[in-house]
Amino acid sequence: MLYSYEKRRVVYLHSLKQNISEIKVLSALLPICSSCKKVRDDKGYWNQIESYICTHTDSEFTHGICPDCAKELYGDYLKDINK
Repeated sequence: MLYSYEKRRVVYLHSLKQNISEIKVLSALLPICSSCKKVRDDKGYWNQIESYICTHTDSEFTHGICPDCAKELYGDYLKDINK
């Protein structure tokens, strides 16, 4: 029983250390394009911000559209639907 507990503890601590190191990667300044919002990586390549964050963390993205963007992009269409 003790062995199993120690093994789980070691695995947990390793995972925790790895997560902390990944958080430190994102705690630095990120060069981001003010127009298209791509992020420059350590090798100088420009990546979509979603790709960059997914690569450097355990995060995953879902996409939606905020009300302001919906109005700007689909305003005329939305007016027709609301009639």
